Amino acid sequence: MADKQRTIAKEFTLTGKGLHTGKEVSIKFVPAPENHGYKFKRVDMEGQPVLDASAEFVGDTSRGTVLQKGDFKVQTIEHALSALYGMGIDNCMIELDSPEPPILDGSAKFYVDGIEEVGIVEQNATREYFVVKEKITYKDETKGVELSLLPDDEYSLNVMIAFDSKVLRNQFATLNSMKDYKKEIAMCRTFVFVRELEFLLNNNLVKGGDLDNAIVIMDQMMEQKELDRIADLFDHHRVEVKEGILSNLELYFDNECARHKLLDVIGDFALCGKFIKGKVIASCPGHGPNTKMAKLLTKQIKKQMGKDSVPAYDPRKEPVLNINQVMKLLPHRPPFLLVDKIIDIKEDVIIGVKNVSMNEPFFVGHFPEEPIMPGVLIVEAMAQCGGILVLNQVEDPENYSTYFLTQNNIKFRKKVVPGDTLILKLLFLSPIRRGVANMRGLAFVGDTVVAEGEFMAQIVKNK
Repeated sequence: MADKQRTIAKEFTLTGKGLHTGKEVSIKFVPAPENHGYKFKRVDMEGQPVLDASAEFVGDTSRGTVLQKGDFKVQTIEHALSALYGMGIDNCMIELDSPEPPILDGSAKFYVDGIEEVGIVEQNATREYFVVKEKITYKDETKGVELSLLPDDEYSLNVMIAFDSKVLRNQFATLNSMKDYKKEIAMCRTFVFVRELEFLLNNNLVKGGDLDNAIVIMDQMMEQKELDRIADLFDHHRVEVKEGILSNLELYFDNECARHKLLDVIGDFALCGKFIKGKVIASCPGHGPNTKMAKLLTKQIKKQMGKDSVPAYDPRKEPVLNINQVMKLLPHRPPFLLVDKIIDIKEDVIIGVKNVSMNEPFFVGHFPEEPIMPGVLIVEAMAQCGGILVLNQVEDPENYSTYFLTQNNIKFRKKVVPGDTLILKLLFLSPIRRGVANMRGLAFVGDTVVAEGEFMAQIVKNK
């Protein structure tokens, strides 16, 4: 059974201090319709503008992930996105009354708790996965960063972090199944080094930071009076100098810092807009590398899953329609039947196959010394495949025929020769109106487009 899209059952709101502004802010999660994805709404701005949670809008990533378009800006969004993704939510509107959500305890725990409290509902639409078919890698050798995504049956992550610190050196974290996100990852908090704090504050950052929403690490000894001065800057009670974790909190895991980095990777990769089937191996990740990888994934998704994407064809799989079923829908017969089988059909797209053999009668004269499939017959093959797509829209297709009215913008990219397998992809450009369908067609050999065009067809009931 195909997985269905999901949203939350009802809205919920969380409030608290913003990490960087230090102001009291709120975030509201609102159920959203099918195919909505994640979107942010700034309810404090005129017109309450909305922005897609997309890698194309990533701005600054120095201390968290920032999305920006014009005056619209949201920052430190990775924990909220990680929670939605980790809990399997496809569609949600995220409303903010400031540029950032509350930092809460520095993890995704409270977001997950909110999602569980209101519940999750399954929607009718099918979830589309980005299935990783080949290794995708982002590298920054100067920083020792490498992020790779490998083919796998489900989404899993291995994350390694390394710092020039005697307290926090190398840590490794793994998540083998997203089913374990809540108990293994969600509660893992962000971390910061004491030596970074004054610099961040002087740069108008982490005004809302304290020992309750971050793991604070001291790896360089300092005088007690210096530590007291930093505590006063943050309006925090004074703590005693000691090496290691500088607070009275207990770590959930010995490798909590690495687990939090894994949490961030999930949130940042969510900006690719699809649930992933693949294995992440991340060495020294950060918001900058994470979001650059998300941009690479977005490009690959458009190539693999976009309207003009190359259809996947596995000749070992049973077709949706075999040749006998095709002939029940189409009036064409050999040698003019140019669709051998249908391997996929949905409401708005169809994928067909035509195996090109040297036995085709047209090769006798086109051309004797250099057999090439006539372009007009490639167009005819696309049209026949499109006819099946159109007939799929009526309840009794055997009582109807399709007649093509126009063919526009026909282009031939590469010759088709004996031994080629033509993959035919037709998709609706608009809904059928008054019995007229507008379609775009593409013909592929392997991953290369050999022909394309636009078609208009009319559905006519047989006499």
